[in-house]
Amino acid sequence: MEFKGLYTALVTPFKNGRVDFDKIKELVEFQIDGGVDGIVPMGTTGESPTISPNERLRIIETVVKQAGGRCLVVAGTGANSTAEAVEQTEEAKKLGADATLQVTPYYNKPTQEGLYRHFSATAEIGLPVVLYNVPGRTGVAIAPETVARLSKNPNISALKEAGGNVDRVSEILSICDIAILSGDDALTLPMMSIGAKGVISVASNLCPKPLKQMINAFFARDLAKANEIHYKYYKFMRDIFIETNPLPIKAAMAMRGMIEEEYRLPLCPMQEKNKKILLETMNTIGI
Repeated sequence: MEFKGLYTALVTPFKNGRVDFDKIKELVEFQIDGGVDGIVPMGTTGESPTISPNERLRIIETVVKQAGGRCLVVAGTGANSTAEAVEQTEEAKKLGADATLQVTPYYNKPTQEGLYRHFSATAEIGLPVVLYNVPGRTGVAIAPETVARLSKNPNISALKEAGGNVDRVSEILSICDIAILSGDDALTLPMMSIGAKGVISVASNLCPKPLKQMINAFFARDLAKANEIHYKYYKFMRDIFIETNPLPIKAAMAMRGMIEEEYRLPLCPMQEKNKKILLETMNTIGI
């Protein structure tokens, strides 16, 4: 499977403390109308740490059914327990997910050999695996050498790189051939300039069309247009991380009437001063 283009790390809408499955269907339609190449439910942006295993599978099932094959569905089924990650991936495969996003196991800080064995076990299920490197959240990074080693597995197809370091992309691509997707919206274009294939985006929850246009322009070698879109949306891509993701993007979507501004503790609403900054940016850009 080729991973290229725009993939949206979908938020999880809540209503009165419960997952709003009807709203998820609306969000999926909005993403498909925006031209995304894929939707990623149950990643960090989907508040996966506070979603129960049963809710997680029902969310994945809802996205798969609503998408109906019109775009890829990359299900977040990672865990810090290999057994749980394998079980969740098996269930996602049964539900019809096209691929799985596997985050680096968090808190227990495995060695590189442990990471290799963990990701290899999830790859045995048969779904294409997108590795997810986000050391700021998990406490451990997948070393470039480990990525290269894992890339030899035919079921490990891509890497979501959210370490905030463009140099890592060069280092990885210099030693192996794996599709890299930016995990940071603002670094999408810089990473693509040295070989990344696209982005798993937070910003595209609200503005998929222009981000898809930016990626298309880059691959069409219209760098002027790609740069124009990047700089137009740069402040928004920056401000949606003014507080912990996904607080700002959910607040932004709520401001535009797309969802309720609701989270599960320990996540809670943004500070008003930061919400004002975000709203001003959105109004200036025209979002």
